[in-house]
Amino acid sequence: MDRRKFIKQTALTGAGLTLPNTLVSCNDNNNDASEVETNTIVNTKNVPLVIATWHVKEATAKAMQVLQAGGNALDAVEQGCRVEEANEKGQSVGKGGLPDRDGNVTLDACIMDKYGNCGSVVYLQNITHAVSVARKVMEDTPHVMLAGEGAKQFAISKGFKPENLLTEASKVAWEKWKVEAEYKPIINIENHDTIGMLAIDKNGDISGACTTSGLAYKMGGRVGDSPIIGSGLFVDNEIGACVATGLGEEVVKTVGSFLVVELMRQGKTPQQACEEAIKRIVDKPNSNYKNFQVGYIAVNKKGKTGSYSIHQWFSMTKFQNGVNKQIQSDYYNKV
Repeated sequence: MDRRKFIKQTALTGAGLTLPNTLVSCNDNNNDASEVETNTIVNTKNVPLVIATWHVKEATAKAMQVLQAGGNALDAVEQGCRVEEANEKGQSVGKGGLPDRDGNVTLDACIMDKYGNCGSVVYLQNITHAVSVARKVMEDTPHVMLAGEGAKQFAISKGFKPENLLTEASKVAWEKWKVEAEYKPIINIENHDTIGMLAIDKNGDISGACTTSGLAYKMGGRVGDSPIIGSGLFVDNEIGACVATGLGEEVVKTVGSFLVVELMRQGKTPQQACEEAIKRIVDKPNSNYKNFQVGYIAVNKKGKTGSYSIHQWFSMTKFQNGVNKQIQSDYYNKV
């Protein structure tokens, strides 16, 4: 399923639809929901490992190629995310991303390594590989986050070439949207998405990255959860890591990825932690969760994974033990 069409489909979850037989069961998440994690020693049989949000087999394949060639987890997630950033047909990450209401493609990204170092860019324009700029922020500056024109000029100073990110296909879609658009966010119509990726290398070290063009036709200047450490991404090399996707405003309100990692620290499996983090969102007073989507993927130090979302059709791509496959996520709203 096209990732951008996914949020439109959330209203169908109340119709009692069942997953097609061709989709991989969420039971393949390598979890035991009844198990309590009591130690964090990596299981060498489970690594190297790459997981990512949505159906992005080319991206996870690239990341695994890096790992199998002896690269580390940080190199793997950067190179894997760059695949989607360069995918003009995806219209949700990097070049070809759908613009804001004013026709500007603005990118957000972050990256985090095994030491807890992190870098982020927000409202970046005219630079395709936002995730690589985020890494440069982490490694070459004393800062964590750069924004807007400052982020762009920093990228250019580091050798990134500016280019027009608004492709003809995305321009046509934007012009069509303008015909009937109201000047307010309309959840499930103004679609958006993210690629979040986590990797464990042969040494058992974890890194993660997250990159997006954000909410399509958003208000100029809007930033979601994706570039915010602790919301869109969090890595703790002693425990595990998590990335989020969906409506960023709701992830930010619960600091979702940090929450998942902390729940794993308390002994929950990645699956249990993702489920609890989703419950924190839907159980909020006056939550209108039926009208938006959030999904999490997570991995712990042992190489066990989990994924969970509010509505049906969220998926995770997992590359482990020579198998690169899409795994349909379990979800909350089954009514």
